[in-house]
Amino acid sequence: MNETNNVRAKLLISCPDQPGIVAKISNLLYQHNANIVSSDQYSTDPSSGMFFMRIEFDMPGIEEREQQIGQEIEALGLNIDYTLSLAKRKKRMAIFVSKEDHCLVELLWQWKSGDLDVDIPMIVSNHPDSAALAEQFGIPYYHIQVDKDNKKLAEEQQLKLLDGKVDYVVLARYMQILTPNFVAAYRNRIINIHHSFLPAFIGAKPYERAFARGVKIIGATAHFVNEQLDEGPIIEQDIQRVTHNENANELKKIGRMIERVVLARAVKWYIEDRIIIHENKTVVFN
Repeated sequence: MNETNNVRAKLLISCPDQPGIVAKISNLLYQHNANIVSSDQYSTDPSSGMFFMRIEFDMPGIEEREQQIGQEIEALGLNIDYTLSLAKRKKRMAIFVSKEDHCLVELLWQWKSGDLDVDIPMIVSNHPDSAALAEQFGIPYYHIQVDKDNKKLAEEQQLKLLDGKVDYVVLARYMQILTPNFVAAYRNRIINIHHSFLPAFIGAKPYERAFARGVKIIGATAHFVNEQLDEGPIIEQDIQRVTHNENANELKKIGRMIERVVLARAVKWYIEDRIIIHENKTVVFN
């Protein structure tokens, strides 16, 4: 483990904007002999809006003082919502996939190369197709068949598998709509890649619909999952220009490259605690 990880922590804050927030938080950390190595902030409106901040700092003995720091933040009386994450505690990510494996491959290669500092306890799929790939990377693979008749039972099996073993879920082209029960179990902790530039072409067959509409750009969107189909808070998007020369299949080929990059970025930002959800939007510090 990187020695820095033993003392490094990240603090995400959201609260009503008011004078003195930065000073009070900085002074609190200073009192604990912390060294702030990066700090970013954003306000929706300095006079009546919301304030968001991400601070990364080094503090000897952070693990022993973690609870105390949280209590002191709450005692500031700023009506703060916060998360304090220690770098030495890797997040645990479950990857869900169907037949198409291009996003899965991207995540696994970035994980293998060290670009995604995360643990992957399992890959879950409604098809057996990616089992050999999971074996190649030494990750347990669980095939749970899902159809319209057994979805409730299948999700119960999935949730039992996940329980206590993962912190969040990534849908790497998992072509199933999750039930509200599953979403509630991992609220704001499920990241999906949708193969269009949302809010355009929500739902199934977006490339075919884009081709039929004659679009001049196609894109992909990584977002958190909520109960409404493809309407959760957006984390990252990207696009590429296309012309009338590309048919629907060619749009899919182009789109796969965009999907891979967009999902990997979103996952990396989540791992690094760079995302704050506010209402149905995100603030992303990068």
